[in-house]
Amino acid sequence: MEVRERVSFSREELRSGLVNLGEYDGLSGLVVLSTCNRTEFYAAVEDHERGAEALRQFLNDLTQGGQDLDEYLYTYTDEEAVTHLFRVAASLDSLVLGEGQILSQVKEAYAIAREAGATSTGLNLLFHRAIAVGKRVRTETRIAYRSVSVSYAAVELAAASLGGLGGCSALIFGAGKMAELTAEHLRSHGIETIYVANRHLERAERLAEHIGGEAIPFDRAMEYAVGVDVVVTSTGAPHYVVKAWEARRLMARRHGKKIFFIDIAVPRDVDPDVTNINGIELYNIDALEAVVDEHLGERREEAVKAERIVQEDVASLLERFKYLSFQPLMALLSGRCERIREREIKRVSAKLPDLSEEEERQVEHMSRMIVRKILRIPMMKLRASAGTADEAFYIAAMRSLFKLDAIGETGTSEQRHNHYRYAGK
Repeated sequence: MEVRERVSFSREELRSGLVNLGEYDGLSGLVVLSTCNRTEFYAAVEDHERGAEALRQFLNDLTQGGQDLDEYLYTYTDEEAVTHLFRVAASLDSLVLGEGQILSQVKEAYAIAREAGATSTGLNLLFHRAIAVGKRVRTETRIAYRSVSVSYAAVELAAASLGGLGGCSALIFGAGKMAELTAEHLRSHGIETIYVANRHLERAERLAEHIGGEAIPFDRAMEYAVGVDVVVTSTGAPHYVVKAWEARRLMARRHGKKIFFIDIAVPRDVDPDVTNINGIELYNIDALEAVVDEHLGERREEAVKAERIVQEDVASLLERFKYLSFQPLMALLSGRCERIREREIKRVSAKLPDLSEEEERQVEHMSRMIVRKILRIPMMKLRASAGTADEAFYIAAMRSLFKLDAIGETGTSEQRHNHYRYAGK
């Protein structure tokens, strides 16, 4: 925890560091993902060793020096780095398998880097695909379908038992963390009224204010239970808070109307004999943990499908990355040919002023197809050489044959402008 606290950064701290990324030699792009459980740097680097050293310096500056963090660092490069980010975005690397918050955190990390001007073509492509993978996993699998927390499982069971919680009311015994989490889940499921009872009234009042409920005296809680649909107990008391005889009297006053008890206390708050009373449905911590374990098992099964999706998309992205180095060259070649085509079309249009609109369209189409077909084989050869021993040869040959290097030095101002525009893309 102490280490994570040292490397947990606010949005403002990250933006401030990323804006000055140009001061770190060897980093051409950087995205920092900083959450309560992880801090990760996704960098586009010219050289692994130099890049790693620059990242350490960036981290050192963000943390303002202090204790050496090397023993806590892990590093992935190339395909491993891509796979890791995709697994993170798909919530396969989360503390809670399938949790939904991480994908929005990945989006936010990328947005901060974009705003700071700290991304590169490769990082943009990487994060766009990672976010798409995260969405695909949540759409095509049920990895996030079942609850994996006791408090959430309890609320799901109550909702299923009562046919939904919209318009219902609840009573909570206790004001600790588990009670608070359960109350929040109840509220998110549509519970309208929540009463909070605690032996220390001021603690009940604090929780009630936080969740938009009403604090009530502890010794009058069962009176309020007459009109509620769900009762949650989480007090940590050494004895039963709800006794069987109290529950029988409660049901008599409710005239048999069904009520749902959720006992998430250890030791138990509700007398187990309550489960034998007609109209009461009781779940304690053992029953709820069994539900959570079952749901976690289902998530693990879905995770197998998610891993396949991740591997498919990793392979697809790596295939795209192979051609990134050629894109500026292809853009330059296409741009030069397009300018030649446009110039010749203007010349022929001046000599043939009587062409109809349809004839002009046909000439335009014909010229585009001629350029496309002439470029098709050189482009195919260039793509086929990606990642092979012939790659450098074909790049040099294309630059020489089509004088692509000369545009920047000897071309017109318009050509130079297009050269840099295409190269930038």
